[in-house]
Amino acid sequence: MEHFTGKILLHICCGPCSLYCIDDLRARFPESEIVGLYANPNIHPYEEFLRRKESTQMACTYKNIPVVFLPDYDQEKWEAYTEEDPARCAMCYRVRMEMTAAYAKEHGFDGFTSTLFVSPYQNHELMEAVCREMAAKYGITYLHCDFRPGFRKGQQEAREIGLYRQKYCGCIRSLPKPKEGK
Repeated sequence: MEHFTGKILLHICCGPCSLYCIDDLRARFPESEIVGLYANPNIHPYEEFLRRKESTQMACTYKNIPVVFLPDYDQEKWEAYTEEDPARCAMCYRVRMEMTAAYAKEHGFDGFTSTLFVSPYQNHELMEAVCREMAAKYGITYLHCDFRPGFRKGQQEAREIGLYRQKYCGCIRSLPKPKEGK
């Protein structure tokens, strides 16, 4: 994949996670155009969805890349989903990566990847399998990039530029519970 020169669609889960990924993609694929895609119908509650959307816009403006926002919020679907890990995570990855691969194919991109691969807390093997499945389904290149070595660097940069940094993956089941007495 070192000679890839096509247009890359970067699925972005949130602003802080995108910072290092954008830098890494630019270094790996200097001839490629990078465009961000915010496609995250799993974020709960809606206010959190909007905060992450705003931080994504700020990060992409800071890194000087265009970003597309899909109007895909669907709280009822996510509240109704009752499966536990890892089925819940697999469904979440599948929904977002299918949206990404489909958008990439429909809009003339040559490849895609995701900022989810920067997180040491995500299931990388499962995400990679889902991405490969969606790449085959849509006939588009999946660029596997293990961004984890830059996780702390990206988080530090997010602090420095004042981006909102969340404390959970975003789904309703991972939402931190309020402490008793508060």
